[in-house]
Amino acid sequence: MEQYKEIAPRLVGLRESIGWTVKEMADLLGMSEEKVAACESGSVEISVGYMLDVSRLCKVDLNTLISGREPHLKSYALVRKGEGFSVDRRKDYDYSSLASRFAGREMEPFLITVPAKSGDDMAETAHRGQEFIYVIEGRLELRLDGEPLILEAGDSLYFNSEKPHALRGLDGKEAKFLDVIL
Repeated sequence: MEQYKEIAPRLVGLRESIGWTVKEMADLLGMSEEKVAACESGSVEISVGYMLDVSRLCKVDLNTLISGREPHLKSYALVRKGEGFSVDRRKDYDYSSLASRFAGREMEPFLITVPAKSGDDMAETAHRGQEFIYVIEGRLELRLDGEPLILEAGDSLYFNSEKPHALRGLDGKEAKFLDVIL
């Protein structure tokens, strides 16, 4: 079962526990009722941007929405190589949360791997906040508000996440990068 089908009931439960209707939630998020209802139905892929917006609005931890478990560490959270919390919620990206056990995070750090694909297959997303990307390996195309930016290992980019953005690996290879969302 795709993970978004497991996340959807948590989104519904959270909204209902606060006492909001789908319309009220949509209004507070600044999006359509149809999008909120679709995410809550489990019938569509739920973007990390949407879950981040919901977690901020409802003041719950992002990884609680994703995994159903509460983080518990407060002074530090050490994540060894290859041990990040896998966030298998998108078909086209491999997300690994690097701070899922730390309670009260003010940023969301991820190790992300994106495959090579054609420019036509790039799926845009946008969400509240700011984002910092540091390329670890490969070449990455980041299309930001329609402008293609090519980043190589060692390059970084800080941008407004409200601008539509899409990613892909270049040269027929995947790209791996650190992504910090604020």
